[in-house]
Amino acid sequence: MARAEMKRLALVGLGAFALALGGCNNAVSGGAIGAGAGALGGMAIGSLSGDMGKGAVIGAVAGGIGGAIIGDQNRRRDQRNRDY
Repeated sequence: MARAEMKRLALVGLGAFALALGGCNNAVSGGAIGAGAGALGGMAIGSLSGDMGKGAVIGAVAGGIGGAIIGDQNRRRDQRNRDY
C-alpha cells in the first residue's frame, strides 16, 4: 500500500472513530481523538527518521494520555459551570 493511501485510510478511520465516540464522556473521547492524532503525527515524524511504526506508537500513547487529561479537565470545568 502506498504511503498516500495509508494516510488517507488513517484519516478516514480517525474521522469515523471520532464520530462513533460522540456519545462517550470527555475523557474517553479526548483520549481516543488524542491517540489518533498523536499516531498520525508520530507516523509523520517517525517516517522522517526511518521508523514510522515506532513514531506512531509513541505519538498514540502521548496523544492518548494528553487527550484524556484535557477531556477530563473540560468535563470538570463544565460541571463547575453547571453547579454555579
